[in-house]
Amino acid sequence: MTPLPSSPAEELALLERELIWLDTRRVQLLRRRSWLKAALRAQSAGGWRPPHGGQPPQGAPGGWAQAPAAHPAPAVPSGSATGGPGAQHVLLILGGLLLAVAAIAFTLFSWGELGIAGRSVVLAGVTAGALGAPVLLLRRGLGATAESVGAVALLLTVLDAYALHAAVLPEADGAGYAAFASGVLAAGWAAYGVGVGRLRLPLPAAVVAGQFPLVLGAWAAGGSVLVIGWALLVTAAGSVVVAARVPGLAVRATAWSGAGVTWAGGLLIGLGESVSASGPLDAAAPGVLLLGAAAVALAAAWRAPQEMAVTGGVVAGLAAVAGVGGVLRTEVPWSWAVVVYLVCGAALAPVARIAVVPRPVRGGVLGAAAGVTGVAVLAVLPSAAATLLGPAAVLTGLWAGAPDGTRELAAGAGAWPDALSVPVVLLVAAVLLGAVYASLVHEGREPAGWTGAAGAGAVGLVSAAVPVLLVSADVAYAAALVVDVLLVAGLLAAAVAVRRVPAAAGATALWCAVAVAAHAGLLALAAEPATYAVFGLLLVLFAASAARSREVVARSLTLVLSVVCALVVASAAGASLELGAPRTAVLVLVVPAAVVVLGLWVRTPAVVVPLEAGAGFAALVALGLAVTDGAYFSLVLALCGVLAAATAVRPERRPGAGYLAAGLFATATWVRLVSAGVTHPEAYTLPVSVIACAVGLLRRRTDPEASSWTAYGPGLGVTLGPSLLALWSDPHWQRPLLLGAAALAVTVTGAVRRLQAPLLLGGGTLALVALHELAPHVAQVFDALPRWSVPALAGLLLLALGATYEQRLRDARRLREHLGRMR
Repeated sequence: MTPLPSSPAEELALLERELIWLDTRRVQLLRRRSWLKAALRAQSAGGWRPPHGGQPPQGAPGGWAQAPAAHPAPAVPSGSATGGPGAQHVLLILGGLLLAVAAIAFTLFSWGELGIAGRSVVLAGVTAGALGAPVLLLRRGLGATAESVGAVALLLTVLDAYALHAAVLPEADGAGYAAFASGVLAAGWAAYGVGVGRLRLPLPAAVVAGQFPLVLGAWAAGGSVLVIGWALLVTAAGSVVVAARVPGLAVRATAWSGAGVTWAGGLLIGLGESVSASGPLDAAAPGVLLLGAAAVALAAAWRAPQEMAVTGGVVAGLAAVAGVGGVLRTEVPWSWAVVVYLVCGAALAPVARIAVVPRPVRGGVLGAAAGVTGVAVLAVLPSAAATLLGPAAVLTGLWAGAPDGTRELAAGAGAWPDALSVPVVLLVAAVLLGAVYASLVHEGREPAGWTGAAGAGAVGLVSAAVPVLLVSADVAYAAALVVDVLLVAGLLAAAVAVRRVPAAAGATALWCAVAVAAHAGLLALAAEPATYAVFGLLLVLFAASAARSREVVARSLTLVLSVVCALVVASAAGASLELGAPRTAVLVLVVPAAVVVLGLWVRTPAVVVPLEAGAGFAALVALGLAVTDGAYFSLVLALCGVLAAATAVRPERRPGAGYLAAGLFATATWVRLVSAGVTHPEAYTLPVSVIACAVGLLRRRTDPEASSWTAYGPGLGVTLGPSLLALWSDPHWQRPLLLGAAALAVTVTGAVRRLQAPLLLGGGTLALVALHELAPHVAQVFDALPRWSVPALAGLLLLALGATYEQRLRDARRLREHLGRMR
């Protein structure tokens, strides 16, 4: 073991030696890597011999794990003097390109100078030489050179075909000759590739050339667009056969690529003709073409790998739906075309039961059915949303009278070409998802994941379809309200039955119940009796669901919604009695009062918290209703303070509710004084403050741990607040003097007795009084100062604060701790 260094100098020397050794070792390993690469290149070139001066192979005496000095730099093998296979490939590619350029130049510029015999000799000689050279090269083991010469040979055959047309057959039709030439080239290249065997390029090139004969032939023959589409499909089918039967990765990859391109071309032609067809007879031929595309895709998917099989199943299903649906949709209006395609997509579902079909293909076909269903739902979603939101127009004319039909309430939702198709699409999609859910459950799947998603989707689509159907079919007003309420009851029952319904479906049912309840509520606002009936029933349903639910989210949401329904009923009662908004606010407070009483009786946090949230919302609504009348606004504030004080009876709510009650009482007093036009509020507030502070003093004596905010905060705030408000409109000097003196006394008392509330309230009041008194003088000073002095003073202040930032931070922390220790 290396002894530990006894000093930093020895440790530094040791590190230097270790670093030198690591550098030397790295050089050794890099040299060894170069030697091994050279050996591998020599071995691939034909036989391996150790390079002169190189190291012996691994495992020999004096192997690569010796000391760094034992590895001299290896020499590069003589066989790799050109730089290895990379340089060889570059030279071969450059040579092939030069030959190709020469052949092109000869064909373009020198061909016309030769006679018929000379041309024949040149064609035969050059082509035969180029095609025969790879055979000789392969026999000598020069595979890369043979590949390059073979590629030049294939290019020469293309040039020969072009030259033959230009010089010998110039009258021949270009498209027809191209079709014939591509077919001959495809057959010739295929035969050449099979004959030679070891060349990799001819067979893929034959597959590429084979993509053109039928298409170009159909074009040359003047065939219609559908004929060209069939030519593309037949070509794709042939490529599929080649990809499935012929071995070789390059050939199969080329065949699959060619099949995909030609199949897509035929499919696009079929889709374009199907969409533009105006009758069943016009759509029949494109439909057959699309079915042929589906058959080709299905045949390709049957023997393809798993991923490609799934894709083939998807595109086959979509092509079949487009073919059949394109014929059927010509017999129905455009608004029902979505239903036709959806039904055709649903017809693909039985494929899942055909065992002879490979599993990936079945999955792809079912994926196509799911895709058609999703697209259909998305297509009608805007119309469904407009239908559901249409009754919101009732808010502009509440209680205008019960209409004859529900469609009248949604007249502002937009145009209705044939609105019944929208709910039909939603219902069919819901049935399909329900069938998928039932099938998966029957197979033993757990009601989670995709299974739960299918169930949740079915619930959501049914919940949307029923209200849309009611409005679209212009159902009678009373019947629509009954159906909506019954649907809400069913959805809430499903949401509560969490043990028998999957979690995803239960959550979806809960939120759908909320949405349908909102739709029913909007419809009910059109008539006074309907408002009481619907919101009363919704109140009962939500309250019953909250009582039976075991889920926190469901229970909390239904409790809040039950309070909201009660709030609507209370507001409607005020409107029926013609009390006006301020008086209705007092009636609305019955709802939070009932909630407070219920909270005192229940005492369960999971129930009390959502109830209190609903009560707080109701109180805010009441305040909003009464804000236009000062007297009623003060009364509502005081009543809210009473409710907050009643809530503070519970120990866990005492701090927050107590402060809120004190603030509400003080605010109610201020509002009442302002609304009464009182210019000297102290005559009313001071006695209350004295009594309140006396009560607080007694409270502190019986409970020394009580906060000063609870004991003295309300009493001080009742007087200081209104006096401050009156101060800013008082031109005399008596009120500022008296209020400042009182605030000073309160501040000193709080500092001496270590009471937080008097200190802060008195200090804040004193600062505002001082600001009020100094404001005119400060304004005069600022008018007298030059304009640049204000930013200069602000900059100096910021610099001073920045220079003493840490000290100021410590002072603020000490002040906060000191205030925190006060009661």
